[in-house]
Amino acid sequence: MNHPGRSARRALPCRAADNPGLDGRAPGGRRLGRNPARPHQEDTMADQDRRTVIAGALLGAGIAASVVDLAVFHLLLHWHHFYDLSTTGVALASDGLFHAFGWFVTVGSLFLLADIRRRGAMSWGRWTGGLLAGLGAFQLVDGVVLHKVLRIHQIRYDVDLLVYDATWIGTAVLALAAGLLLLRRTRPHRTDRPRR
Repeated sequence: MNHPGRSARRALPCRAADNPGLDGRAPGGRRLGRNPARPHQEDTMADQDRRTVIAGALLGAGIAASVVDLAVFHLLLHWHHFYDLSTTGVALASDGLFHAFGWFVTVGSLFLLADIRRRGAMSWGRWTGGLLAGLGAFQLVDGVVLHKVLRIHQIRYDVDLLVYDATWIGTAVLALAAGLLLLRRTRPHRTDRPRR
């Protein structure tokens, strides 16, 4: 219908790639989900599940860095610094940077967790699995790469390291294995919502 003073509008052709859902694909051709009848819902559930696991893993890594390693071994026990291959000043500065990194990861994971809970897509089992896996993975990288490969610090000095290393790495492997097992047991099926 034409109104006085307005030009007539022509309908522009619509391509399926411009409208997510018409062909089960998002703009750019990315597949949204396996079920073309509800592709957006399945993609959102998978995305929320992935974000839940990431939030847990980041918090686990942050706890391992800021609480377990830095607070206990660096500050309370004074067993080592993050970088022990230089002066005390460099060692303390490396602890400060490591501390900032650990808290940045921890706080970031809590913001992500709050956003996931706000959206109502929280699966505590998946989050806990991610937390254990993140804690174990961080401790394993620290124990193997930083302690043994790069040797930028040891757990403790002037002692036989075998017991300390075995305990550190063994605990890391147990936490990582427990987290991965929990993630496997709580993995949602494509048609199910994440388990609580």
